[in-house]
Amino acid sequence: MMPQSQLSRVSSSDDGYVHDPSGFDAEGDRVSSESGSDSDSDADDGRFSEPVHPDAADRSFDWRGWVLVGVIVVAFIVAPLTILLWPPSYNYFFALLILPLAPAFLLAATAVWATTRP
Repeated sequence: MMPQSQLSRVSSSDDGYVHDPSGFDAEGDRVSSESGSDSDSDADDGRFSEPVHPDAADRSFDWRGWVLVGVIVVAFIVAPLTILLWPPSYNYFFALLILPLAPAFLLAATAVWATTRP
């Protein structure tokens, strides 16, 4: 029978990351293993480097932000007013299904585009 420390390291494949809870201390920092096998090589490949603090990143409210504000105005003001003022003689399928969904999809796509930086 394997000792408890070795049971957490058993995996059916070696080609991916295997979470080893005993490999971290209480603060979440990686601790060195008893054998010192490949934990040192994993720490040197850059995967465990400190992330950039959000204040240090170049984030400014540029033209992408203004496009997002415009789509928010369309989604929360123009589309509801259009639904409210839609003439009853026209098809309600368009007024109650298409008019709310089109700005919602446009807002979702624009939000992802505006907040994703290259």
